[in-house]
Amino acid sequence: MGGKSIDSNDNSRRNFIKTTALAAAGFMILPRHVLGGKGFLAPSDRLLVAGVGVGGKGESNLNNIHNGGKSEIAFLCDVDRRRAANSVKKYPQAKYYEDYREMLDKESKNIDGVVVSTPDHNHAMISIAAMQLGKAVYVEKPLSHDIYEARKMTEAAQRYQVVTQMGNQGSSGDGVRQLQEWCDAGVIGKVHTVYCWTDRPLWPQGITWPSVNGEIPKELNWDLWLGSAPYKPFIDKLVPFNWRGWWDYGTGAIGDMGCHLVEPPFRVLGLDTPMDVQCSVGSIYEDEFKRGYYPDSCPPSSHIIMTFKKTNKTKGDLRLHWMDGGIKPGRPEELGANEPFGSNGVLFEGTKGKMMCDVYGSNPRLLPLSRNQEVHTKQKIERVNGGVEGHYWQWAEAAIAGYGKIRLSSPFEIAGPLTETLLIANLAIRGTDVRTARANGGFDYPGRDIKMIWDKEQLKVTNFDAVNAYIKREYRQGWSLGV
Repeated sequence: MGGKSIDSNDNSRRNFIKTTALAAAGFMILPRHVLGGKGFLAPSDRLLVAGVGVGGKGESNLNNIHNGGKSEIAFLCDVDRRRAANSVKKYPQAKYYEDYREMLDKESKNIDGVVVSTPDHNHAMISIAAMQLGKAVYVEKPLSHDIYEARKMTEAAQRYQVVTQMGNQGSSGDGVRQLQEWCDAGVIGKVHTVYCWTDRPLWPQGITWPSVNGEIPKELNWDLWLGSAPYKPFIDKLVPFNWRGWWDYGTGAIGDMGCHLVEPPFRVLGLDTPMDVQCSVGSIYEDEFKRGYYPDSCPPSSHIIMTFKKTNKTKGDLRLHWMDGGIKPGRPEELGANEPFGSNGVLFEGTKGKMMCDVYGSNPRLLPLSRNQEVHTKQKIERVNGGVEGHYWQWAEAAIAGYGKIRLSSPFEIAGPLTETLLIANLAIRGTDVRTARANGGFDYPGRDIKMIWDKEQLKVTNFDAVNAYIKREYRQGWSLGV
C-alpha cells in the first residue's frame, strides 16, 4: 500500500508541475506573432519593441512609448555607444546590438515593433526591412531622405499590412483638431493662403565641408553610421546633430520642422502633394561680389512657395509659403502690436478671417484674438487620448490590436505624401545650386527663379530634369532598400 501511495503522490506532483508550468507560460511576455495572427492580443498585452537609434530623440521616443504602459523595450540598437548609454542604463534587460541587420536577423521572432530614430538617410532601409518581417514601425520625422523612399515606404506599409506611425506628434494633438473644426464650420471661410515658418536651422548650414578630418571616437562605428550614404572621412561635430545641414544625411530645416508645421494645413485642408514649387534661398558671400557655392550643404535660409490643387476647404488652388532661417511672413493686421507672433508657426488666411497656431499645431487661435471668446464651435472630431504624448501610445495600442483595428494620426498613408511634399520643396532648393559652365568663364544657374512642375504619378519634375537626380539616390555598395 505504501508503494501505491507514493506512485499516486508522484503522479499528482507531476500533474501539478505540468499544470503550473502551462499556466505560467500563459503569462510570459511573448511576441504577438508567435501566439496568433493579425489582431491577436498577447496574454501580457504588451508590445516587444526594438529601438534603432536610441540616443537623443531615439531615447525620448522609447521613453514615451514605454510610458504608455503597453510596451516592453526588449532590444536596443545603436552605432554609437556614447549616445546609447542612457537607454542602456534605463533598460538593462534589453539586448544590445550595433547593426540593425544582425538584430533583425537574429531576433525577428522576438520583436513586435521597431522604432527608427536614426539620421534621415537611413530611415527607409531600416523601416522597410522591419515591415517585410511583419513588424509594426514607428519612424522619426521626416519619413525618409528621398522622395522615392517615401513612396516605397508608403507602399510597403500597405503591402505588408503593418501598423505604422511617423513621429510628428503634433498630429495627435488637440490643437490641429480645433483648427479643423473651425475650418469645417466655415469660421474663416475658404482658405486661399497659408504661411509656415521656423527659426531653424539651429545647426550650421551654407558652409563648405571641412578640410580637416576628425578622429573617429572608439565608441562609434563610422561605417555603420554612414550606412546608405557615400563614404567620407569622419569630421568633428557632424555627429550627433549637425548632420541635418548636409544633403548626404539630412533634409535641412523643412525636413526637420516641416512635418510639424506643414502637417496642420495638410490635415485641415485635405491637401495632397503640390502641383508646382518655386523658391529663393539665402546667400553667403565669401568676399566682395563673391557668392559662396556650397552644394553639399543646405542653405542658411529659404522661402518656398508651393501650389496645391483646390479642395472643398480652399478658394481655388492654394498657395503655401514655407520660410526658414528666421524669415517670417508679414505680421497680420489683426494681431495687436504687442501680441506675440512666434518663432515657429502657421497662419491660415481665409475669405472670412484668419487663424494660426504654433509648432505641433499647439495654441490654436482666431484673429483678432478677441474672436476666441466670441466663436464657439461644437467638438465633432474625436481627440487622441493623451494628446501629443498619446501619439506614441496610440501606435503601441494599434500594434497590439492589429492592422486596421485602430485609427492612427500619422500612418504612412498620410505621412508619406506629407514627406514627399517637403522633399519636393527641397528639389527646388537644390535646383538653385545646379550650374553650367560658360564658354568664357563663370557659370549659369538655370534652376534659379523658375517654377518647377511636379508630376506625382511619374515621380519627377517635368520642366527641369537636373533635379530629378535627387528623387532617388544611389546607395553605397553593400546597402539596399530591399525593394
